[in-house]
Amino acid sequence: MLPLRPAGLSGPRPQRADAMLIEPRDGDAEDDASSTKTHSLIAIAGTLLGEINLPKLALAWVILALVPGILLGLAPLVVTAWFGNVSGRIMALAGIGPLLVLVAVAAFGWFGLRPLFRAAERSFWSLNSLAVQPGYVLAREGLRHLAERFLPAGASEDSRARLRALTAFAAGLGAALVAGGIAAAVWPATRWSGEVADIAHPLRLLVPALANTVSVMSAYLALASLVWGIADATMDQPRDLAGFDGAQSSDRQWRVAHLSDIHVVGERYGFRIESGRAGPRGNGRLHLVLERLAAIHAAEPLDAVLVTGDMTDAGRSAEWAEFLDALARHPELAARTLILPGNHDVNIVDRANPARLELPTSPGKRLRQMRTLSAMEAVQGGRVHVVDKNAGAIGRTLSERLEPHRRAIAAFADSGGLRLSLGLSAIWEEVFPMVLPPAEPDGLGVVLLNSNAETHFSFTNALGLVAEEDLRAMLAALSQYPAARWIIALHHHPVEYPQQAKAFSERIGTALINGSRFVRQLAPHARRLVAMHGHRHIDWIGRCGALRIVSAPSPVMEATNDEPTAFYIHRLGAAPDGGLALLAPERIELVPPSNPSLRGGGVASQFSISQ
Repeated sequence: MLPLRPAGLSGPRPQRADAMLIEPRDGDAEDDASSTKTHSLIAIAGTLLGEINLPKLALAWVILALVPGILLGLAPLVVTAWFGNVSGRIMALAGIGPLLVLVAVAAFGWFGLRPLFRAAERSFWSLNSLAVQPGYVLAREGLRHLAERFLPAGASEDSRARLRALTAFAAGLGAALVAGGIAAAVWPATRWSGEVADIAHPLRLLVPALANTVSVMSAYLALASLVWGIADATMDQPRDLAGFDGAQSSDRQWRVAHLSDIHVVGERYGFRIESGRAGPRGNGRLHLVLERLAAIHAAEPLDAVLVTGDMTDAGRSAEWAEFLDALARHPELAARTLILPGNHDVNIVDRANPARLELPTSPGKRLRQMRTLSAMEAVQGGRVHVVDKNAGAIGRTLSERLEPHRRAIAAFADSGGLRLSLGLSAIWEEVFPMVLPPAEPDGLGVVLLNSNAETHFSFTNALGLVAEEDLRAMLAALSQYPAARWIIALHHHPVEYPQQAKAFSERIGTALINGSRFVRQLAPHARRLVAMHGHRHIDWIGRCGALRIVSAPSPVMEATNDEPTAFYIHRLGAAPDGGLALLAPERIELVPPSNPSLRGGGVASQFSISQ
């Protein structure tokens, strides 16, 4: 007879004489295949090397690095060849006929070379985000990780801040020297002028073009690393928040429930990629969170429920369906919920295989993006607006912006395909950032950012980057409401936490690659905003200079089904000086009802900060 037990939040089933040989409800080793709680990154990387598709990896390298490199290196050769041809015709001019020919050639060059310039520009920034910025960040965080090992356990915040500043400058200087050496080494192979005759032998341009690219990118890295190192060394370092503002400092208050990293699964007994069997099973914890929020809202209304990414575990349709169904059971919460994409929503290629690689041309990533966008439109489409990046102002609502593309998105979701995927390529980039404008000119608004880097590999899914055009659009939204207070919401943490990491993997590849620039861009507006994020499931509230940063714990992850978790309800106030006051939040503890020893807990308590 098949041994049965009720589903719920109970822990592993105790073994009995009549128990099944393998209890399927408790999972098995396959559920831990990609779990960083069970396996080290080195072990996962070893599995990855054994299973990776090498031809696909080579093709991805060609598309992501080789082609942009060739385009960037060819640009000066093509331009100089065209310029030399036009110059020669100018010298040989005689009469109106040749003049007309010259005008035609010049016009062809002007309009024909503009796409080349744009391609070269895109290639430059593609290589910058692929290798240059990550290279500097790797050097900086690696040096910091080594240096912090020599700090005493009780080192003060000031000591850690000085060390962070010193290592940033040292990393910038070191990266600049290495990059300068590479540029000098490849310089003899570079070639910066071309001739029309080169068209007959294009393969001869391959090596000079690549040498040009390596030289340009290395020189850029050398200069940029110095600039970044000095900027990171002189900027305010992250610190724990010393205290909250008093309630008397604000005449208006807003209550915002901050959730993150819910990681909804699509199976009743499903486990999460990251935690495997060391984490929760199914979605019982999510239902507990929403029920608790509904009770809190009924007693004292919330102004917003903010979910800063990773609503799903792998961005699959079944997971989104579970999330939306759970939210639909609480319409009073759904009406004030705001969501933004996390790396698990859009960057997981295969939840069961971290070695799975996705080509840049694959429609799989676009499909995950469209699923996420569809869910965002369903939850908040009529309330949030899209920034018109050409006009530099807040424009139409998300629903209005997507209306012309509804049929195309539905057709792509139904049949997939490269052609339909390419037709939707610009939509994802254009809809971010999303903005919930303040109800009054001096009220509270919310900016929703996409902080996910373009990755095509499950193993590198956690990389974070806010696009430069999104930063400009965010600042345009802030300037449109100069008296308003703002929540800047994103998934990734802008800066590393001011605490020593146990492993190097905890501090590299998870924070924003351009986090320092992100913080510097917000610094002039810091008194009237607070940044809220998730991603690492770390419970931390701090500051970077005047910028307050709130990191959300996960109410689902980091605990098995029978262990408590928590989330916060933050209280924000309108300060008399026009700033945004950050008041002491309520910590809401979630105690699974199946654990009798923990019953009676779960009462909201004040969050305290150690001095």
